[in-house]
Formats: sequence, C-alpha cells, structure tokens
Amino acid sequence: MEYEAVIGLEIHVQMDTQTKLFCSCKVEFGSEPNTNVCPVCLGMPGSLPVLNRKAVEYAIRASLALNCTVHEESIFARKNYFYPDLPKGYQISQYEKPIATDGYLDIDLPDGSTKRVRIRRLHIEEDAGKNIHEGSKSYVDLNRAGTPLMEIVTEPDLSTPEEARIFLETLRNIMRYAGVSKADMEKGQLRCDINVSIRPKGSDKLGTRTEIKNVNSFRFVQKALEYEIERQIKVVSEGGKIEQETRTFDPATGKTYTMRTKEEAEDYRYFPDPDLLPLVLDRKWIEEIKVNMPELPNQRLERLLSQYGISEYEAKIFVQHKELGDFFESAVKAYDEPKMIANWLLNDLLGLLNEKQVSIENSPVSPENLAQLVKLIKENVISTKIGKEVIKEMVETGKSASQIVEERGLKQITDEGAIREIVQEVIKNFPEEVERFRNGEEKLIGFFVGQVMKATKGKANPKLVNQILREVLKG
Repeated sequence: MEYEAVIGLEIHVQMDTQTKLFCSCKVEFGSEPNTNVCPVCLGMPGSLPVLNRKAVEYAIRASLALNCTVHEESIFARKNYFYPDLPKGYQISQYEKPIATDGYLDIDLPDGSTKRVRIRRLHIEEDAGKNIHEGSKSYVDLNRAGTPLMEIVTEPDLSTPEEARIFLETLRNIMRYAGVSKADMEKGQLRCDINVSIRPKGSDKLGTRTEIKNVNSFRFVQKALEYEIERQIKVVSEGGKIEQETRTFDPATGKTYTMRTKEEAEDYRYFPDPDLLPLVLDRKWIEEIKVNMPELPNQRLERLLSQYGISEYEAKIFVQHKELGDFFESAVKAYDEPKMIANWLLNDLLGLLNEKQVSIENSPVSPENLAQLVKLIKENVISTKIGKEVIKEMVETGKSASQIVEERGLKQITDEGAIREIVQEVIKNFPEEVERFRNGEEKLIGFFVGQVMKATKGKANPKLVNQILREVLKG
C-alpha cells in the first residue's frame, strides 16, 4: 500500500525587542548566565507582569504579513507545567483567544508550482529559561525566561519533508523582511516542533501523529521528517500501531527517538492569567501598522525586476538573502549599473567571500567600493581581466578599487600610439605567423592579441588592440 505524510508545524519565533515580554530586562544572546533577570522573570511572589507594547506591535505586523485576521481582543493564559527552567511553574501564553487566526503563506516549490499553507493561529507567549547539562550536573540559566515569542501554528497542509523545509525558509524570510525577528536558528531565535502522521494515499482520514520537538535547522527538519515518515510506514506495514508521543531528533544518527508519551492540552490546565487584563487593540492602531508595513519578499521581487531589469534568477537570490539584496541596492545607488553590479556581486565577490567563509554583512568590500570597481571597468580605466585581480586584492586587503589600481599602476593603456608601437614590435617578432594570417588563417588574431596583452601585462585596451592589429596585419 502507498502512504502519504500529513505534516503540520509549530514554530516559535523570537521577537526582536530590546526588552522582555513582561519586564524591562534586556534580551541579549550570550550574556553571563542569570544576569538579565529581575523579580518578574524569576517568578518572585508578588511581582506583576507589564506587557511590552513593541512585542504586541511586532505580533500584529507578523500576523498581517501572514495574511491573518488580527483580533481586537485576545486573552493571556497560564500554561501550567513543572520544569526547572520555568521559575513561576507556568508560562504566560495565549490559548482560547489568540491575537490572530486564519492566515496563509504561499510557498514556491521546485517544480515551479505554488502551494498555499494555511496558518491556524499566531499567538504571543514568553520563553522559558535554559537547562545546561554538563556531565552529571545540570545548571539553569534564566536569561531567556520571559523573552517575547510568537508561536505560529500551521494547518496540516504540508505533505513532504522538502515542503516543510521550504515553508520554514519562506517564513524566516518574511519575519526578517517584516522587521519583527532576525530569526537566527543558531541563536535559538526560530525553533520548530513538527507534527507528522501517515495515511493511505488518497484517504482523508488523519492517522495518529507524533511530535518531534525543537528541531533547530532547516536541513534537520527535512532529515527528521524523512526518517520519521519512513519509520511510521515500516511500523504500519508490519502490522504495528503508531503511538501518540513526543520524539526528539538526533542529528548525529539521523534518527528520531521517543522522549515521552504525548500530553494533551488539558494536561496544562490553561486558565486566563489573573494578573493581566484582556489585550484590547484599537482598530486604528492595527490599520496604522498595516499602512506602515515594510516591503515584503514578493513585493521586493516585483520591484527589483521592474526597477533594475536584472534576471529573475538574480532577483530571487537577492530576495531570498535579504542582506545580499540590501548590498546590491546600496551599490546601485552609488553607481547606476545594475546588471554589471549584479554580475560582479554574484559571480566574483560572493565566490571570494564564500572561499574565506565570510558573510556579506562582514564583507571587507563595501557596496560603494564594488560600485567603484564596476565604474572603473565600465569606463575602460581597467579591463575586466584586471578587474578580477583587483577584486581579489580588495577582499584580501579591504582597500578600495581606485587605491589598488593607483598603487599597482593598473590603468588600461588607451593611447593608440603606444599600443601601435607594441603591435609593430610583436609583428616583427612573429614573421611566420604574420604570413599565415595573411594567407587566410584568421584565428591567429587571438594569438597576436595574447602577445600584445602579455607585453602590456594585460593593461592594453583589448578592443583597441584588436582594431589596431587588424589594421596593421592587413596593411
């Protein structure tokens, strides 16, 4: 029997606020353990939460970017469970009345089709702290406790591991463009729980699902799903039953393992938080946020194509990698030659940076310097060949293109008289080849161009060299 997978995702996105959700402690990655804490996030008796307005604004912005309905009233609830990194013994979240529901996100699949994935809900909640295990000891760092999160829950609309990965990549890009999160998985700013079940192909009945907790990279999401789907098919094919449980993915083995049998929502004993009033939003404020929304990926794609006339392939790369797109636009602002700049950025600068494992944000070559290099090539001050040497040196030294050209005397020779002299010299040195050329061996022109370029250390203008050579040889 053929089976198909049914996949839904629960994604936690850390909001890019400066302070926590219910207190004024700093949100900062990599601080000394337990330094960004106060009575509120430590859960001290009598301390009261005060809601962070910026976090609410970001949640509204994200909801609009995901085509959700933003509700004017939502309620904070206590989700009760015991864990060492949860000092209050409950997490403040939203349950029955989240801030937003019923959205969707369209994803582009490799076969060129588009798939719509429905978003069930987006709600605001605080993060827990972090347990650090070292040998037989465990330590608790509460710096992260109280960090503002959005939880985004999809409908079970995904059907392959690849779709799940593409969905997450698309979502991360939207969060970055909307300016609500850096969504850096390495820093735990985007974490994903996966719900997956299988059913006979064509059936509309859902099978028993398992949940894979806290997968922290897109590649691992795809790998965890590939393994888990295969495992479930094997169990069912051999006459076994899938247990509803929570599993964990081990990247070292590429397998998922049982953590615990699944809790139901009732196990958390949700109830409205008595310390927090219902969150009531002014419709005018929601509309204001809507009007001032930053440019989203699809809008940027359309604009890049119409404004700069670059290829769709180039535009898509600039949209998928926001910082690269920003670099490109800054360079074009400095020198309006979009096609040439896109070419040098993607084919040369990026290749050199990748070799050195340096990101575009830390590039030693600024957008203005790349623009300057392109200008020198476009205006025939240096040749394309010399340009390739110059950009290497720019990456190595951080110097500007004009500085390197000046220091190394790389300016192109465009003086006709000087080039003519060198051409005469070359022709004198290769009488046999001249004879063959004059007898119809046209392709030897490449040989002569090469000799002239060698004599000028690549600095002669190739177009002029070609022109003068033909004149002299035919004369």
